[in-house]
Amino acid sequence: MSSKTVFSNEKNPRGIPKAPFVTNVEEYLGGPDAEVEGTLKSFQDAIAKYRYMDSNLTQRRQSLEEKIPDIRKTLDMVEFLQERREGRKKASDEDVEDDLDDLDDDNDYLKKPLKTTYELNDTLFAEAELEETDTVYLWLGANVMLSYKIPAAITLLKSKLDAAQTSLDNTIEDLEFLREQLTVMEVNTARVYNWDVKRRRERREREEAQKGSKSPE
Repeated sequence: MSSKTVFSNEKNPRGIPKAPFVTNVEEYLGGPDAEVEGTLKSFQDAIAKYRYMDSNLTQRRQSLEEKIPDIRKTLDMVEFLQERREGRKKASDEDVEDDLDDLDDDNDYLKKPLKTTYELNDTLFAEAELEETDTVYLWLGANVMLSYKIPAAITLLKSKLDAAQTSLDNTIEDLEFLREQLTVMEVNTARVYNWDVKRRRERREREEAQKGSKSPE
């Protein structure tokens, strides 16, 4: 029996094939005298494929779990810059109508330069003063950085965050599905092996009984 016949036609939404549970070993093998070596080998090949997929998806999950907080942190920062820019614009409009002495503390804060710290390496940070800007630069991967207007950057980051979260949810679902299929295949392997052990024992007992019946009294 080839490994291609192990998987059923049923698949999960990402195309991972489902492992059929062998309810009747003898019927699955094709009769009481069927060989089991080919079937056991095909089961082991299927288990190896499932484990390979499990390993890849586990790495993907780890990567996404590291990536999502970074995207969320970047989005929070860009949204903060937008809110601050809008606040400064509002405060500037109010200056036209009100005396400077009537400005509240919030407006005074918004007029001050924004100071922050940025990471130089894992243990070294430096202080920076940010100028008023409507443009941010985003890393897109593969050593590529592009400039975006703040609204466009927010839209892009939100779409990337949604896509990464969806991918993570699908990956977790696929890992759970894979582990169920691994369990099924391991149970199938044990059932076929135990069936073969039982068959060999029954054959041996029949042969011994036949020898005993043919021996002289």
